[in-house]
Amino acid sequence: MLSVISPAKTLDFETPPTTEQVSQPDFLKHSQALITILRDYSPQQISELMGISDKLAGLNAARFEEWRPPFTLSNAKPAAQAFQGDVYTGLQAESFSEAENRYAQSHLRILSGLYGLLRPLDLIQAYRLEMGTKLPNSAGKDLYAYWKPILAPALNEAIAESGSNVLVNLASNEYFKAVDTKQLNTRIITPVFKDEKNGTFKIISFYAKKARGLMSAWLIQEQVNDPDKLKAFDVAGYRFDAAASQGDTFVFTRKEADR
Repeated sequence: MLSVISPAKTLDFETPPTTEQVSQPDFLKHSQALITILRDYSPQQISELMGISDKLAGLNAARFEEWRPPFTLSNAKPAAQAFQGDVYTGLQAESFSEAENRYAQSHLRILSGLYGLLRPLDLIQAYRLEMGTKLPNSAGKDLYAYWKPILAPALNEAIAESGSNVLVNLASNEYFKAVDTKQLNTRIITPVFKDEKNGTFKIISFYAKKARGLMSAWLIQEQVNDPDKLKAFDVAGYRFDAAASQGDTFVFTRKEADR
């Protein structure tokens, strides 16, 4: 069983990684081609392209200039520890044992606008490039056109190696849209996390993102490889809600008192 998550805008390249077990991203040549395109953009053009402030645009223009393989522990960091934000607060990859890191390598993937598909221990350098960015490239008008032909075959290979023909989609819509699901030879389960507010259960973005990370970590720590065992997830007050679930959309709810 393979799970897939989104990256994060917030990065941490200051804190040293807690492992020296690292790997290289599979699609660095594709990343290099995007970097080459982005280096032709001025900070102002980057600001317009990404809808970010001038200060952030300047920072990212510098990152694109400085981006250089080969990646080592002195100039890069494992992806699952470099990304911060709500999903990664839940994941807490920096606390994984070496055995958990090894398991995660074959059971977790991170979608990325620059790197395509990452293993948790793949080294990355700092960047910002969201999957929804309308960056014209050799394959079309945006990053969906660029990555779509690549991601499904790569995921099929990773799913086959994971030992169970199931993909647990814990990514955001923005990122999972880059996957041509018609080309996936697998069952796709999509967990949905709802929190009680004023007596009704609804998706609250901050909590739902953290819950995706919590489930990703739980799948690794418990080595869950049976889709029915997903329903046993009971971390941080979430419980499987059979009545609210439909087909392969598994709904987990949490009462306000359990937060």
